[in-house]
Amino acid sequence: MSLTLVLPTQDHLPAYVAALEHGWSPDNTAGGEATRRAQLAKITDDPDGLLAGMDDPEGRAGDVILPDGTAVKRLPGIVRWMWDGDFCGSIGFRWQAGTEALPDYVLGHIGYSVVPWKRRLGHASAALGLMLPQARARGLRWVEITTETDNIPSQRVIEANGGVLVGRFDKPQAHGGHDGLRWRVDLAPR
Repeated sequence: MSLTLVLPTQDHLPAYVAALEHGWSPDNTAGGEATRRAQLAKITDDPDGLLAGMDDPEGRAGDVILPDGTAVKRLPGIVRWMWDGDFCGSIGFRWQAGTEALPDYVLGHIGYSVVPWKRRLGHASAALGLMLPQARARGLRWVEITTETDNIPSQRVIEANGGVLVGRFDKPQAHGGHDGLRWRVDLAPR
């Protein structure tokens, strides 16, 4: 079965929970383990609220807690789950209306994480390719995506979708303060 992006729903929630319980996190940054635990707690306390927050194109779901514990304003955004007949990972897209600019606490427009047992199957590349039209539909001319300097697989995913390296940058302290790479994907029709 080919990869699709699905709206997170109760129907798919058990597979998401299973991935979290097996140690996967939708956050592949330094705060990944805290995010994993917070997701499991939210599913226990308010699964409908968790799911609603994953489809929030108006940014109403409340503040976001950064890896250092800082609370910041949530941007409009959507999360979709990668699905090939089973859960493969998640991809999120966030934006500000009318501009490509992002606040300094947001590392990029799009972030993704594939479960370890589904890596190297092309799912991240396919998911990014499927998410780019969502960004184009929001009127963005380009999106930025960041990677760790040593994350070659993610860099290849971005390049496979037309991304070009913009350069190195220093991540804000809330995200660990170390070097990262900033990529840009042009959304002009090809």
